[in-house]
Amino acid sequence: MNNKNILQVYDTAIVYVKRLANIISGVAMVTLIFSFAWLVFGRYILNDTPTWVEQLSLLLVITISFLTAAVGIHERTHLSVDIFTHMLPPSGQVFIGILADIVMATFGFLMAVNAIDLAEFAWSKKIPLLGISDATRYFPVIISGSLIFVFSVDRIIRSLYSATHPQTINQESK
Repeated sequence: MNNKNILQVYDTAIVYVKRLANIISGVAMVTLIFSFAWLVFGRYILNDTPTWVEQLSLLLVITISFLTAAVGIHERTHLSVDIFTHMLPPSGQVFIGILADIVMATFGFLMAVNAIDLAEFAWSKKIPLLGISDATRYFPVIISGSLIFVFSVDRIIRSLYSATHPQTINQESK
């Protein structure tokens, strides 16, 4: 397998990971909507409030927020990561862009590592009304931190490659 095929497989893998994160976030959003619909139906129609909805919704909001934030880091749509970079000349844009990606990769790595510690600490506790491990709250944070790290390293590699090979086209996201 030559380098071009390896890069194509790598690009395809990144796209599928990003799509999977978006699909999981979408399913969590639909589940959140239906659980709140059940809450309203139970409270006002059945006069019996399902109390587990609050705890489930917290898990779903964490999942939606963190996974979409990771994808937003990769697509550069999250909190204007590039705002100052676009104000600079092209040579400065590459340097500041790589520096921002290094900071984001470090942040993602630390977020994942610390969330693993939190999950280990909370493993024996149970979420009230759901009966599952409290460590479940930290799984989206671990996955998101890992994705932020991977996506940021990917952007660093692409930036360095395009800076040293200006004649090639830098494939951002597909």
